[in-house]
Amino acid sequence: MKISVITASFNRVDTIAQALASVQGQTWKQVEHIVIDGASTDGTLAVIEAQRDRLAALLSEPDNGIYDALNKGFALSSGDVVGLMHSDDFYADERVLERVALAFADPAVDGVYGDLDYVAKADPPRIIRRWRSGTYQRSRLAYGWMPPHPTLFLRRAVIERWGGFDTSFRIAADYDAMLRYLARGNIRLAYIPEVLVKMRVGGESNRSLSRILRKSREDYAALRRNEVGGLGTLVWKNLSKLGQFFG
Repeated sequence: MKISVITASFNRVDTIAQALASVQGQTWKQVEHIVIDGASTDGTLAVIEAQRDRLAALLSEPDNGIYDALNKGFALSSGDVVGLMHSDDFYADERVLERVALAFADPAVDGVYGDLDYVAKADPPRIIRRWRSGTYQRSRLAYGWMPPHPTLFLRRAVIERWGGFDTSFRIAADYDAMLRYLARGNIRLAYIPEVLVKMRVGGESNRSLSRILRKSREDYAALRRNEVGGLGTLVWKNLSKLGQFFG
């Protein structure tokens, strides 16, 4: 089973090397790593170029944001399974993709996800939040549940059937896509009850009040579009995050 891992980067010179090394260090070797860079100007591209021979594809050009870049990565990929490695993230250990491939050995499984730790940007060993997903039940979508997107791996057929990211969403295209796959596509998920990905805090969606408000508006639009819920679901979605800050 070939797993395609897609990384979108833009001016991440401080973190991109760890993201690349995290993929390269996996024990599962049937991996194609595709990097889409948005024409970085801070030295990021030089770091990536130094690893060029270990990448399946590298494209650097201006884009229309992270979701546009990830869609380009989907188009270039050829794996049976597709996952993401954001330029600020890294795998929890070297056997993550091995465990993902094992879960996909069941032909009834359309997608695989796990747990996620948010870590301090300047001190990655320090955990800030713990996202423990739990087993998927479709009814939980109405209460704002979703898998941690960086831990989600999908069969290629899911993306081909239901599409990639809708770039009209600037912040919540990942939420819209997951609702599309789960609610409208009714895909079958397998849960790995272990931390798969470490994510640095300080992402695009929560770096300012205006971004938080925009994300809430886009989350609501995604809920309505995919007929999952409305304002109540949005409230539950945000409240459910509070538990991630406690032990």
